[in-house]
Amino acid sequence: MVARASVKRMLAKANLDCRDYAGPHVGRPMPEPASLSANWEDYLERIHELIEAKGYARVADIAEQLEIAPASVSTMVQRLAKAGLLNYERYRGLTLTPTGQAAALGIRHRHRVLTEFLTALGVPADQVEQDVEGMEHHMSSITVEKIEALLPRLGELLSAPRRRSRSRS
Repeated sequence: MVARASVKRMLAKANLDCRDYAGPHVGRPMPEPASLSANWEDYLERIHELIEAKGYARVADIAEQLEIAPASVSTMVQRLAKAGLLNYERYRGLTLTPTGQAAALGIRHRHRVLTEFLTALGVPADQVEQDVEGMEHHMSSITVEKIEALLPRLGELLSAPRRRSRSRS
């Protein structure tokens, strides 16, 4: 389990704060995937998506999204609350703390960059989502930043007409 203090230290070390997060983190590193477990990241990502879509997230909604039993979700939500990543009141909705919000935004950003990268490579959409879910928890912020920097050039290279090599006879 990740303690509240270690999550805050991790985000502080990464210089990531949701108060000044305004979209893609140009020039600021994201939290390393090793800092939070893949399971915790999945929960934070889904909770953030639910809050954006509905204005709130409930245990039942998270369970449905992740296809997990509500009792298991309730246990994990309590752990995330204890770690300082969300505010949870039994039988009510839950909200992300500033630390949880910053972590969720970093996770969502990494997901978006990897999705754009695989899409640019021509990977079929259904395969992109499956691959991103497998890759996103294991990539360092440095790798994601390099991929993000490559995306504009990659788009140019892939959309440029190919030149045929002339064979001399």
